Amino acid sequence: MAAAIGLGLAGCVERRMLIRTNPPGAMAYVDDYPVGLTPTATSFTYYGTRRIRLVKDGYETETFLQPVSPPWYQIPPLDFVSENLVPGAIRDYHAFDYQLKPQMLVPAEQVLDRAEQLRRQTHASAGTQPSALAPPGALAPPGVPGAYPPLGTQQVSPLPAPGAFSPPAGPGPGAAPPQSVGPLPYPVEPPGGWQPRSP
Repeated sequence: MAAAIGLGLAGCVERRMLIRTNPPGAMAYVDDYPVGLTPTATSFTYYGTRRIRLVKDGYETETFLQPVSPPWYQIPPLDFVSENLVPGAIRDYHAFDYQLKPQMLVPAEQVLDRAEQLRRQTHASAGTQPSALAPPGALAPPGVPGAYPPLGTQQVSPLPAPGAFSPPAGPGPGAAPPQSVGPLPYPVEPPGGWQPRSP
């Protein structure tokens, strides 16, 4: 009977961690599991290093490897006593505070400058000389790989004048002579065109 009462009064350890951020309202993930908006508390079973990720609009998303150390009464073999023989519940709370960093907005000019630097470095490593960027709506200057020449500078062969058509050359040496195909089954327009018949 006494043993049953003793077992009924045996205690346990309640482990919880409290996560706070400045400013509050960040979504907290513990080991990639969402636990709520800060400040928030969650229970855990095992001690060790936990992966805490904090996400908030307008702030940098940050990940912390947070060690959670056991108290002295949770170090073996004392943990057996605190878990099974101490009457009542033992509460082990851990509070962690984090400062969030505002998200840095990069100006568009800085992004373009960085892109131009990378482009020049790429051309320098390839041994070519980069050209200046053409303004919007303008064609790239000649000599740039893949660029089209400006309008009006293309070399176009002139068209032959009307009536200047020359017939193709005759057959070359060794070609077979043309063969007659006989009379045609329909009248052929004579040279000079059809003349009106006199009455």
